[in-house]
Amino acid sequence: MNQIKANVALLLGDPSGIGPELISKLLSEEITKKANIVIIGEKQVFESGNSITGISHKIDVVQNFEEIDFNKANRFLLDISKGKNHKYKLAEPSKESGESVLEALNLALTLAKEKKIDAINFAPMNKTSLKLGGNKHSDELQLMAEKLEVNSFCCEFNVIDNFWTARVTSHIPIKEVAQHITKENIMKPIKLINEVMELNGVKKPRIAIQALNPHAEFGTEEKDEIIPAIEEAKKLGYNVDGPLPCDTSFVVAYKNKNHDCMVGMYHDALQSGLKAFGFDRGVTVQGGLTVPVTTTAHGSAFAIAGKNEANLAPILNSFKIALSMAENKNKSIN
Repeated sequence: MNQIKANVALLLGDPSGIGPELISKLLSEEITKKANIVIIGEKQVFESGNSITGISHKIDVVQNFEEIDFNKANRFLLDISKGKNHKYKLAEPSKESGESVLEALNLALTLAKEKKIDAINFAPMNKTSLKLGGNKHSDELQLMAEKLEVNSFCCEFNVIDNFWTARVTSHIPIKEVAQHITKENIMKPIKLINEVMELNGVKKPRIAIQALNPHAEFGTEEKDEIIPAIEEAKKLGYNVDGPLPCDTSFVVAYKNKNHDCMVGMYHDALQSGLKAFGFDRGVTVQGGLTVPVTTTAHGSAFAIAGKNEANLAPILNSFKIALSMAENKNKSIN
């Protein structure tokens, strides 16, 4: 794209959660003026978020993307309601909420495939609503990969304070983890997190590799698979270190600032440390897709929906990452 500003799609998240009010708050931030914004969702859901925050936004409403002219304005609401004007109950998952979220997400992904959108930043979705609404995938990343026709390795990255994490396995039972810990599987997130962090502006990132077993020694995976992967990565020019025992890895890598990112073997080994240090700032990046996609690390927070208590920091941080990645990607293309 030969444009000055990146086109960023903002999705409202679950209509019954804190998503609409977060987007309302986000649009008041100065950094959003650095992008062409396309809010994708139902008009009344967007307006409900503004009603909760008490913030008024000047937004041009369109029914299809072809009506958008970024030479005349840089904020548009792509209304998908088609006149249905459904009223969603706060703090309650529903089939209707899931359908609304999936429609907005699928439209955003279609526009990304058509090179009309440079990045997608979505407010938190609710997995129960998504399932009720027809999502057949184990998580949103798999849905997005299928829609974007991505067959290569994808990995969810979690970020606090620009410290990134990636994992070899994700949403599988703990008893199945060890069988997936192979040199080949470990190399995939090493390569991907290096690529994505460089896209986000970190040159030759310092990558810590977590162990699997206690103290990196009560088992054979470190010797047989993890250390060989580290050695192979070093030969290929990656700046890797490890394996670091899980129980001290975040102190060494994040708190002591010895590394820029970390690759772990399974979900909770990373998420427990990351959320302990910065749950209120966490960001999720859907890695390996053809377009930058980011969101908050927290969920739809039904308990505080409608109370105007939602913390802006995670969605703001996720927007900054989406914008940075889109801008750097456009520079590399142009």
